[in-house]
Amino acid sequence: PYTSLNPRMTVGDIIGEPYDIHPEVAPKGDRRRKVQELLDVVGLNPEYINRYPHQFSGGQRQRIGIARGLALRPEVIVADEPVSALDVSVQAQVVNLLERLQDEFDLSYVFIAHDLSVVRHISDRVAVMYLGRFAEVGTEDEIYGHPTHPYTQALLSAVPVPDPEARDRRDRILLSGDVPSPADPPSGCRFRTRCWKARERCALEVPPLDVPEGFEGVAGPARHASACHFAEERQVVPGG
Repeated sequence: PYTSLNPRMTVGDIIGEPYDIHPEVAPKGDRRRKVQELLDVVGLNPEYINRYPHQFSGGQRQRIGIARGLALRPEVIVADEPVSALDVSVQAQVVNLLERLQDEFDLSYVFIAHDLSVVRHISDRVAVMYLGRFAEVGTEDEIYGHPTHPYTQALLSAVPVPDPEARDRRDRILLSGDVPSPADPPSGCRFRTRCWKARERCALEVPPLDVPEGFEGVAGPARHASACHFAEERQVVPGG
């Protein structure tokens, strides 16, 4: 959050910058009041309007960025790793703030993150990506409860489990090899070079993002879809 804020600009100028680009949203005489309202909405003192970014903590800077994003009253916000640079307690505060603002401003989020617990907490639908392509798409329950793509299964098996007994009972999927270069991805399925289900077909055909046999759910865009030729096969755990 620190590098996204211009250190030479005050908080008022940072949050009010969208109004310079779209002056029809807020007349000049009304901008200071609107910026102070946004500071209050994200839980910051409106009197901080003349302070600079270095005078705020990491969590407060993230709130400033959120306030700037809300300035033009968008319908959709793209949140790219919004809590990754924050400690756990501040992460919880920011996630709770995002959820409150979603209800208050009727927002939709495209939430991009590597922290699977945060994704599960905040998302209604989840898309798992590997090397620039969707591997699996579904609801939060479908992805975390019944993953069908081998990459999703391996990813979820790596999530830390605090209970030692549960950790010992869980099947851990160990992948071989390294992630290929995005500039020169493998032919066919991009995950095939590390997949224990890979066969000749995987090198020849790009698997469609489709509903695997035995996992037909709701038809249409909300369906649980997996980009794997052999997603319906019983999982055999390598290294577990």
